[in-house]
Amino acid sequence: MIDDLDLGFDEQDRGEKGRHRRGAVRRRQGKSGGSRGKTLLALALALILLGGIGGGAYYGFDRIQNYFVTPDYDGSGTGEAIVEIKQGALIADMADALVAADVVKSTKAFIEAAEGNARSKNIQPGTYKLRKQMSGDAAVTAMLDLKNKIVNGLTIPEGLTAKTVYKRLSEKTDIPVKDFETAAKDPEALGVPDWWFKRSDGKKIKPSIEGFLYPDTYEIPPKATAETVLKLMVENFLTVTGEMKFADRVQAERGGVSPYEALVVASLAQAEAGNKDDLGKVARVAYNRVYGEFPCNCLEMDVTVNYYLELTGQKTKASKDMTPAELDNPKNPYNRKLRGLVPTPINNPGKQALEGAMAPPPGKWLFFVAIDKEGHSAFAETYEEQRRNEQKAKEAGII
Repeated sequence: MIDDLDLGFDEQDRGEKGRHRRGAVRRRQGKSGGSRGKTLLALALALILLGGIGGGAYYGFDRIQNYFVTPDYDGSGTGEAIVEIKQGALIADMADALVAADVVKSTKAFIEAAEGNARSKNIQPGTYKLRKQMSGDAAVTAMLDLKNKIVNGLTIPEGLTAKTVYKRLSEKTDIPVKDFETAAKDPEALGVPDWWFKRSDGKKIKPSIEGFLYPDTYEIPPKATAETVLKLMVENFLTVTGEMKFADRVQAERGGVSPYEALVVASLAQAEAGNKDDLGKVARVAYNRVYGEFPCNCLEMDVTVNYYLELTGQKTKASKDMTPAELDNPKNPYNRKLRGLVPTPINNPGKQALEGAMAPPPGKWLFFVAIDKEGHSAFAETYEEQRRNEQKAKEAGII
């Protein structure tokens, strides 16, 4: 009896008898029957069959019904559920999070509702206060209503050091700075892949979170910990650099420079460039000084001195106020006169600085100086040309 019941299985598995019966169903339906008629017929036959077996077969019917019908709740739900949608989440990822919180009955219910709503692409990452057991349509509508989004936003600008980021996060969340410092001691536990911590210049690496706390606006989840917040920032860094193909392009185009070394260069450009237009050119200067024909193959950038001062709890200074001992401190691993790149990034660069380090414009520049109040710099290949640019900067009142 069951052998004769057509539930839509593959004809090859059913044999000639199955093909004959499927053809017979199509003829009875005619041109307008469609899959709906076939589904209703199969459900009706299944109901008759299972009803004949007895009430104990209800569970089997429910499974068969779910095969044909999308499991979904009715209405707008009850109670409360807090759901976090992560940065870069796809509709399927959102559906998984909603099912886990019992907001929707099945991933299929939410996915079908989202596909049927042209505005669903506007659903944003963040934390939502929703109801339990909502229909897929109701869940999509609720997530498009910003009233249901828990806003606890904090903007981290480009170029902040990790120490400064911890202070900003602590002020917003009341999580002690020490908790962030403790969590940051193990960058790999926060999600940074170990392959990031490789250099091609032979220098040893002590893994640091510096450079991986991507600058952006973040919504801090309720009951967040230092670990969860830093993981959120690292995940964002990996998403952005992955979409840029940062590591792949650096390895393919930068002549043996590792992605980590390029991240260091991006942080230098972020700190030194007075205008976003110059980020790529400053990155090129850094590469030229370290890997080119600069006499010491050193950076000679005062921003590395300031990073060391901040790292050791000292007050940062303008270049003109730095003493000779500070500018050339032999105990400073970020000494501006040491050969090669500094040990770690010196801040957390944004996307444009990363792009500049990944694909800097061609040029033989070794020097630059700001020449206007908007922060634009003039770039030079020789020191004589740099002196002329410095004179222009003095005449403009910049230096």
